[in-house]
Amino acid sequence: MKNVLCLFFLFFTFLSFSQTKVLSWNLENFGKSKSASTLNYIAKKASGYDIIAIQEVVAGSGGAQTVAKLAQLLNEKGFKWEYTISNPTTSSSYKTERYAFIWKTSKAKLKNQPWLEKQYSIEIDREPYYATFEINKKSITLVNFHAITKKKQPETEIKYFKFLPAVYPNLNLVFLGDFNCPETHSVFNPLKKMGYASVLKNQKTTLKQKCKNNICLASEFDNIFYKTSSLKVLNYGVIKFYEDFESLQEARKISDHIPIWFEFSLN
Repeated sequence: MKNVLCLFFLFFTFLSFSQTKVLSWNLENFGKSKSASTLNYIAKKASGYDIIAIQEVVAGSGGAQTVAKLAQLLNEKGFKWEYTISNPTTSSSYKTERYAFIWKTSKAKLKNQPWLEKQYSIEIDREPYYATFEINKKSITLVNFHAITKKKQPETEIKYFKFLPAVYPNLNLVFLGDFNCPETHSVFNPLKKMGYASVLKNQKTTLKQKCKNNICLASEFDNIFYKTSSLKVLNYGVIKFYEDFESLQEARKISDHIPIWFEFSLN
């Protein structure tokens, strides 16, 4: 019986360490305007994941410091976390921002220096931010992205994503973030033909101004695209955090997007 329990414990430990949970969240205007209670709430919601990808970090005063505060709050919850923040995106025609990653050191190890996309930094307004993580001696590169708004036609820059696997042929790329565009749009077809699939389908991720007939979500903007031959998706979902609040107005102090997540193992 003792041996059976030991084997079960070893199997459970192996299983938990072979699976990784990634959270992606557009945290609207993430900077000094976020209160201490807001940061505590975000930390509570995100603490159950292993890697957190954040979009819309304020490029100016307060953005980087707020990411550091969030990482510190996560560190107080029992695990050691580290973080990396991008330089401001180089766009001159639109709103420049930063990206961030925060991760549990027991689950992932950062490999090399993260970077903003250089080759297509002119074609893509807020060029994506890459970070390669080693997980169980295998590697994955998360490509953190926030597209221009729907009115500005995000497909005009997303179309360059089809070239990125060839630019980085040795990397296992996973594109995630706020695309301001549904996964059914034809702009994603080239990636799909290359073996990529979206984690979410028919899932709205942005908050309405007001719920109507109990419908509180507006658009299918946030998603995760992965190469099906490179990893296995074990679970996925969204966090409907707005259900914790009396109104969408209160919820929108956190963000106008809900977080999305997926759990995977690397092939």
